[in-house]
Amino acid sequence: MGIAWDDVILMEHAVKPGDPTVITINCPDKTGLGCDLCRIVLEFGLYVTRGDFATDGKWCYIVLWVVPRPSSLKVDWGSLKNRLMSTCPSCMISFYLNQQSTSSAPPSVYLLKVFCLDRKGLLHDVTKILCELELTIQRVKVMTTPDDKVLDLFFITDGMDLLHTKQRRDETCEHLSDVLGEYCISCELQLSETECEVQQGCPSLPQEVAEELFSCELSKEAVPMSSASDTAKLKKATITVDNLLSPAHTLLQIQCVDQKGLIYDILRTSKDCDVQIAFVRIQSTAKGYRTIDLFIQRTDGKKIIDDESIKYLCSRLKEEMLHPLRVTVASRGPDTELLVANPVELSGKGRPRVFYDVTFALKKLGICIFSAEIARHSTAERQWEVYRFRLDESPEYPLASMRARTEIGDRVKKTLMGW
Repeated sequence: MGIAWDDVILMEHAVKPGDPTVITINCPDKTGLGCDLCRIVLEFGLYVTRGDFATDGKWCYIVLWVVPRPSSLKVDWGSLKNRLMSTCPSCMISFYLNQQSTSSAPPSVYLLKVFCLDRKGLLHDVTKILCELELTIQRVKVMTTPDDKVLDLFFITDGMDLLHTKQRRDETCEHLSDVLGEYCISCELQLSETECEVQQGCPSLPQEVAEELFSCELSKEAVPMSSASDTAKLKKATITVDNLLSPAHTLLQIQCVDQKGLIYDILRTSKDCDVQIAFVRIQSTAKGYRTIDLFIQRTDGKKIIDDESIKYLCSRLKEEMLHPLRVTVASRGPDTELLVANPVELSGKGRPRVFYDVTFALKKLGICIFSAEIARHSTAERQWEVYRFRLDESPEYPLASMRARTEIGDRVKKTLMGW
């Protein structure tokens, strides 16, 4: 028994440009399902205008109103539906007879080698192609040669889980070669021989850089804004706790400045803190603010009444509202380095589209990337994904200038936050 598989995910597509597409999800519940679904939505470049989540712990019902960001983005809705369905638990009655968690095997990692003539925006163009093909970049190593050529090494996984087929690998290389045209010298794709390179940390991260990235206080602005009023608005992020309204749930009423990935960040934090969410109401943005109501419980099904637990949860949530990402641009001897860091889920997954957004911002600024890499860095509280970019000198942005470095950092931050 169970509902028809085709009814698990329903999509009501927008009639007019700018109108949202309504995604309805009706399936058995599992821990962190809302976070996993919102992660996929973010991965496809979609923005949640409003939404509702409801669950009794066994079955969940979710409605999301989404629009592409930017509006010109082409979305493969059929592929999105398949990805969302693959995340939903089985709808058969056997799901209720055996709810023991089974950890699925991690996806296979493949090594993509792209050797090209160098030019401005090349790294972003390759990244955009990989995103369109639903290939997720786990690690990257970009090296520029003295004769103006570049070797890009991408460790990738496949959202469609088809890279084990020769057809999928060949089509990927052919598509890259066609889009890059005469700049592409060679393109190879094969199963990575070892995953140790993919899982390695970032031992070379200088101590002063780590402190600069990870020691932000909540009292400081998350992102330098264009005006004092914007900064003041950012500091007004609030969380109101109500344990009287519901007899069985703790209500968190969240209000903060809207930003890219906000819903994912809140649900990810709740998942990592072992908080069960019974109901979520995501209201439309009003004057740049987002209001979200969460009815939550402990894992034993009881309210959260312990002051220390509430304080810790609110602190973590507020940190995600004010500091979802860390960005710094600094001189390292003769080089200028851009570093971007984002928290990693306890499951090991990093934030979607960060590499895409950073390379897009740098391309728009006309700044070439001499080298790039992605690695992991651990602090006392969590693990981070760290993106390191060595930048080439630009006539428009002389990197020796503090003002130029500040402008670069601000542009990258605003692109990442969707502002």
